[in-house]
Amino acid sequence: MSIDNAARDFENATFSKVMWRLVPLLFLGYVVAFLDRVNVGFAQLQMARDLAFSDAVYGFGAGIFFIGYFVFEVPSNLILSKVGARIWIARIMITWGLISSAFVFTGAIAWGPVSAMFGLADAEFSFYVLRFMLGVAEAGFFPGVILYLTFWFPAARRAQVVALFMTAIALSNVIGSPLSGAILQFMDGLQGMAGWQWLFLIEGAPSVIVGCLFLLLLADSPASARWLNEQERAVIRSRLEEDEAGKHGSGRRHSIRQAFSDIRLWALTLVYFCGIVCFYAVNFWMPTIVQELGVDRADYFGVGLLSMIPWGIAAAAMVLWARHSDRTGERRWHAALGLFVAMIGMAMLALVGRDPVPSLIALSLVTTGTLCWVVTFWSLPTAFLSGAGAAAGIAWINSAGNLGGYVGPDMIGRIRTATDGDSAAAFVALAIAALIGAVVILVTPAAARTPAAQAGGAP
Repeated sequence: MSIDNAARDFENATFSKVMWRLVPLLFLGYVVAFLDRVNVGFAQLQMARDLAFSDAVYGFGAGIFFIGYFVFEVPSNLILSKVGARIWIARIMITWGLISSAFVFTGAIAWGPVSAMFGLADAEFSFYVLRFMLGVAEAGFFPGVILYLTFWFPAARRAQVVALFMTAIALSNVIGSPLSGAILQFMDGLQGMAGWQWLFLIEGAPSVIVGCLFLLLLADSPASARWLNEQERAVIRSRLEEDEAGKHGSGRRHSIRQAFSDIRLWALTLVYFCGIVCFYAVNFWMPTIVQELGVDRADYFGVGLLSMIPWGIAAAAMVLWARHSDRTGERRWHAALGLFVAMIGMAMLALVGRDPVPSLIALSLVTTGTLCWVVTFWSLPTAFLSGAGAAAGIAWINSAGNLGGYVGPDMIGRIRTATDGDSAAAFVALAIAALIGAVVILVTPAAARTPAAQAGGAP
């Protein structure tokens, strides 16, 4: 074996070792994060009836999560860069798990004149407050992980690693959909608690447990990873230094001021907003959309099983999509085509009404398109951001873009309330948002092309 081949094999083995050490734990964290973030979509099938929530109340409450998320996202990521990923990500997970479980008390808190001052019922006010606090608690987790991965993987390997991490979005829905449906259906009334209360309690606890695992198992950087030897650390350090040097050709933005003066940062923030509007609008409303395809209103487990289909398809597609992007080194068209696919799915949802088979196909196109978009999207800002500029820039794109998570669900709720449950106009608006996002990606000045993985380069 030649020296070059031996060095390449050692490098591949090193990054494979890092991937298998870090990604499963990060993946598990994101699975439970998404369970706590979106289980409200299933809880709504019962709690809306029990607490007299309209579609508009649910849509606003589902979306207000992202207001708290937006306010605390950038500060959270900057704190992470100072105190380290291990402590800060663990703190995030433990606090959001506790708050998610506190939704058990949504209908039991008496606010008195406080809720009356806002013209809201106690249960409605509690719902809004807890959703906002959940957003505050979770702020920083996703951009923190994206930033954290830049400490370990060069750009040519990162999209596939991010894709493996982000399949947690799909898997949490594949697992969470039937689990949530089963809890609603089979635990309703147990020990005097409604099914939706059991749902929040059961699905909130794993976040606290996994947060404790992060404290025990996560290393802040290669330098502090006791499971790496010095030669392995040197390989990682060398590849990351090459990556940073390559950013000079794309107009590297190292400082916070430089990052925010770059038009690409603002363009990608708009793109992320458009994509997130589509993603969360369908994610939070999917259980309701599926139930309205003809599923019995008491068959929550059936709703969960049908909701698995679009997410299962998306999980497989996003990994293949990211591998192709890594192999070719192309990012922009991969991200843009994902949004084009989501646009087609949204347009179909507006046209087919409540016909079950076409609707499930359309939902599958939306989930597949949005997830294929997002796993390649994050390679775009990290191609020209570094240092403090990366910490702040990534957090800004994620936090400001995630305001779309407020706009999408709230828009569907308001339109459904105004049109007696018809969502067609909302789906048209969402299709337009996906189109805008795709076009902006293609017209935004490109960073330097990410080098395609060499033979045996990407794991």
